[in-house]
Amino acid sequence: MTDQAQPSRPGVLSVVQRVVEFFRRRARATGGGGTKAIEKQIASGKLTARDRIRLILDAGTFHEYDLFVEHKAVDFNMAGKDLAADGVVTGTVGGHPVCIFAQDFTVAGGSLGLAHARKITKIMDHALKLCIPLIGINDSGGARIQEGVNSLAGYGEIFYRNTLASGVIPQISVILGPCAGGAVYSPALTDFVFVVEKISRMFITGPEVIKTVLGEEISMEDLGGARVHTEITGNAHFYAATELECFQQIKKLFTFIPWNNRKKADAFPPRPPKPAYDLDKVIPPDSRQPFDVRDVIRGVCDDSDLIEVHENWAANIVCGFARIQGQTVGVVANQPLVLAGVLDVDSSDKAARFIRFCDAFNIPLLTFVDLPGYLPGVDQEHAGVIRHGAKLLYAYSEASVPKITVILRKAYGGGYIAMCSRHLGADFVFAWPSAEIAVMGPEGAANIIFRKEITEAADPNEMRKQKVAEYTEMFANPYRAAAEGHIDAVITPSETREYVIHAMEISISKVDARPTKKHGVPPF
Repeated sequence: MTDQAQPSRPGVLSVVQRVVEFFRRRARATGGGGTKAIEKQIASGKLTARDRIRLILDAGTFHEYDLFVEHKAVDFNMAGKDLAADGVVTGTVGGHPVCIFAQDFTVAGGSLGLAHARKITKIMDHALKLCIPLIGINDSGGARIQEGVNSLAGYGEIFYRNTLASGVIPQISVILGPCAGGAVYSPALTDFVFVVEKISRMFITGPEVIKTVLGEEISMEDLGGARVHTEITGNAHFYAATELECFQQIKKLFTFIPWNNRKKADAFPPRPPKPAYDLDKVIPPDSRQPFDVRDVIRGVCDDSDLIEVHENWAANIVCGFARIQGQTVGVVANQPLVLAGVLDVDSSDKAARFIRFCDAFNIPLLTFVDLPGYLPGVDQEHAGVIRHGAKLLYAYSEASVPKITVILRKAYGGGYIAMCSRHLGADFVFAWPSAEIAVMGPEGAANIIFRKEITEAADPNEMRKQKVAEYTEMFANPYRAAAEGHIDAVITPSETREYVIHAMEISISKVDARPTKKHGVPPF
């Protein structure tokens, strides 16, 4: 370097030093909005944004981007106000890469302004371009009021990208604080929502507004807490007691799902079901007695391992991921323990959404059937059971992945059709000897078909028993349906895993030709 160049050296070092100091100030181990704000966050029982990311990602794989992004707002004394990293922390992880962002409540309450939104949309664009999953950690007081319409524009940009990415990459939302107003629609557009007891809060209108407008008092927890959304609304898919438990749930879910719609989920070494689940002993002798269908699922899948989705909502149907011979399958099963496993408004929505996710990400579907039909009643009719029930029909019919159905016991009426029957495109349909396949149950059918004989009989009760037995022998069994070709095989319970494995192996290269169209119009 020449002597003439030497005088510029101190200036260069001074600039570099200032940049380094700036970086150190913002990238301290806890980061965020300063010591007091961080202490308040921890005192409320919440982790910091960066700690959350580190605990979700593999150790040492977090790389933070856009650390120096700042807001541009000038109104309401916002000009020059230091909002470190503007409330959002973003990064990626190596190995199986993901894109992740976390709203930082210690910075302006995690409120969303335009720069804040642009950091999120930038990482969303990366995720879609690179075809890797997206994890969003929501902890925000909502729109940054001082930025006006720019804040609303930021939400719109996020919603648009959620929709573009749907069915292309898995999108995970983690609610670890408030998620209010328009902010709730981004998680609603993603594939899976995780919530934590006493931390997660989701609502359109807060308790204060409800009190002002309606004169009703309600706590945040009762309005939109973790249990509300996992048990009542169905807005959340996974519930955890702590943040650490939530992060473990996320990691387990990622072992079952593919990284994008062009890949398959990772294969694992096959493992037999645990001996405790004896399929030959699951079904009670009396067809009116309930049983836990999860015992059937665990008696068929690898290592009896099942991760349920929406476990606490619409419990009359079970949806979740399992493995057969090391390969991920999506399982849908009626649950006789709850409402006899009937289909209703919520269970139809739950199953249809899960089926569409599996189909979008090339996950075969395994369906277990035991239901008396759709739930009757004025409440269900007025709630739109026709429209909601049709969602299930649509989802199964539209799905082009391998579809395997096992009828365990009752399969009556429209419920038989809706639960992935041969008529909706099931590739393989098996039935246990205990299966009852008919328009309705034997008692109801006999009362209609043989009404005259029963009423005119000397002993109506005895005649009714005879006619019920007659109808049962003729229709309430799997053999009539098998004779018509609607069922491929009647199998013993202990043969189920063997038949399912074989069906999956030979349907792996399935090609399902469909009419050319832009898209269908499901009964939303």
